Amino acid sequence: MLDMGFEPQIRKIVSQIRPDRQTLMWSATWPKEVKQLAEDFLGNYIQINIGSLELSANHNIRQVVDVCDEFSKEEKLKTLLSDIYDTSESPGKIIIFVETKRRVDNLVRFIRSFGVRCGAIHGDKSQSERDFVLREFRSGKSNILVATDVAARGLGKFALAAA
Repeated sequence: MLDMGFEPQIRKIVSQIRPDRQTLMWSATWPKEVKQLAEDFLGNYIQINIGSLELSANHNIRQVVDVCDEFSKEEKLKTLLSDIYDTSESPGKIIIFVETKRRVDNLVRFIRSFGVRCGAIHGDKSQSERDFVLREFRSGKSNILVATDVAARGLGKFALAAA
């Protein structure tokens, strides 16, 4: 929510509720902005960490940014996927983030039309559907995952973890 610019709204909500409240916070990451919110909103708080506190970049990721108009996106994606599949025995894992749930579903249908296994994750999917898609992606049964950009937060370590 902080990444999306909601900090002022969060601060306003907190300022309008009783000061003797119980407040709990969860965060997949613990950047300085989240630490500052904890300091501001939580009195004598206890921090519980699960897993590593250190985030590290994976340098084995190839990121492609191709600026194009709306009408050429699918053709560019088709070309890019063809290049990846034609030049590699093992294309690895591919995650594509898009802006809407409808776009996720349309893009998955488009990719599947080429006979490529592909999974979708967005807010209209049940938890069991999301878990299934992630298991398929982790195991390599599906090597393309399409998700809303909202799902981007915290998805990487779960999607790419070893099966």
